[in-house]
Amino acid sequence: MHTDITGVVLAGGQSRRMGLNKSLLPLGPTTVIERITRLMQSLFSRVLLSTNSPEEYLFLGLDCIADELENIGPLAGIHAGLVRSATPKVFVISCDVPLMRADIIEFLIAYPTARPITVASADGFIQQLCGVYSQAVLPDLERIFQTALGDCRQEGKHRCPVLELVHAVQAEIIDIESVYRDYRKGAFYNMNNRQDYQYIQTLSLAPND
Repeated sequence: MHTDITGVVLAGGQSRRMGLNKSLLPLGPTTVIERITRLMQSLFSRVLLSTNSPEEYLFLGLDCIADELENIGPLAGIHAGLVRSATPKVFVISCDVPLMRADIIEFLIAYPTARPITVASADGFIQQLCGVYSQAVLPDLERIFQTALGDCRQEGKHRCPVLELVHAVQAEIIDIESVYRDYRKGAFYNMNNRQDYQYIQTLSLAPND
């Protein structure tokens, strides 16, 4: 059980492609969000839930944190987690990766690096919403937000990608498929739409531990 890292579950997405709150969808005898939070609670002594609608998640019994930076997507949740954490690092995970396993999280935490962010490259993508983030990145995060806010005012839209922060601080990006022998393809599978959800339901989900 990690006491020096805070777990942060990102549940603030609008689920536009799903058409309803995907984190509350049933998955076997539980829900997607319960599966993720139970995984995190098995690893971290404190787990925070990043959401702007805490009333939907009262049944979880977690401390809920709202965005301080508005309308910038998951980067706002990461910011809230870092600001509210009593530990210098947080482990961030989005609510829509129900195949994630405890051993992969432990591998990312234990990976030797002095860089302020540790994430994996897996299944053809940088998996920026599942990794270790240090409070040291807060100045870079807020600078990116201010720049993006200026762009938004000119373009009439909001955008503040997490990958911009990952690249700005030269994060540790691990080719996990090459260096972790127990990695199995699909652990980072992201459930975005109804087809993804139907696929997840067809799988025999093994226990997280």
